[in-house]
Amino acid sequence: MGEKWVLMKTAQAPTNMSVIKYWGKRDESLILPLNDSISITFDPAHLCTTTTVAVSPAFQQDRMWLNGKEMSLSGGRYQNCLREIRRRASEVEDKEKGIKIEKKDWEKLHLHIASYNNFPTAAGLASSAAGFACLVFALAKLMNVKEDDSQLSAIARQASGSACRSLLGGFVKWIMGKEDDGSDSFAVQLVDEKHWDDLFIVIAVVSSRQKETSSSSEMRESVETSLLLQHRAKEVVPKRTLQMEEAIKNRDFTSFAQLTCADSNQFHAICLDTYPPIFYMNDTSHRQLLF
Repeated sequence: MGEKWVLMKTAQAPTNMSVIKYWGKRDESLILPLNDSISITFDPAHLCTTTTVAVSPAFQQDRMWLNGKEMSLSGGRYQNCLREIRRRASEVEDKEKGIKIEKKDWEKLHLHIASYNNFPTAAGLASSAAGFACLVFALAKLMNVKEDDSQLSAIARQASGSACRSLLGGFVKWIMGKEDDGSDSFAVQLVDEKHWDDLFIVIAVVSSRQKETSSSSEMRESVETSLLLQHRAKEVVPKRTLQMEEAIKNRDFTSFAQLTCADSNQFHAICLDTYPPIFYMNDTSHRQLLF
């Protein structure tokens, strides 16, 4: 291989909003959830991450820029993505540019990654979900990975749980799975984005400030201290998930709205039941609910 070439791929991935929430892991390292969850994927024209990944023999190390600022790739979440995609990489050939990359070459070639969010980052709008979904998808295209979107979702899940749902459009279900290795924990599409095309979502951004504490650490505290969380995962979510799937299938907005609000209320109740308690809603949020 020559030393001058650069091969690039660009992808977009939208963020998503859960209507049956994921909160709590049964395995921290593999990011395996305590319960199934369901989300709606936003239109990428409004909320999305755009990521360009590039490979070249001239690159000396893996590097990444987020919203124009270079950041470290040493964290476990990024390394999980890079490791799993490189392991599944195939031969890539671009005859027009005279480039041929063998499967074994991917282990020694370095990557440059540039990612941009068109919405506030780490402010409660699932930027990590869109970001890691986009990263996994872009890398898979660059490295000619053969897995389908559901299989790729299991890789994205190991970086950010909700990321697995952003690889698919419409309404998406993240199946919690039962296996210890997480092989049966992935996302599937319930219906596509055309199924309920007169459903619109309004997002009121009450604060664009970055969260003071990560969701992962607060989720861990809920698992350790909230009895309500355990009850929800075992007794409430299995029934509510079936009801939600039926409401989505029938485009039953009344049931859909009631179930979504009930699950949101219970999520915030779990946050209060956590020690120390977690507060995601502010005064502006509460005023919106009373509007």
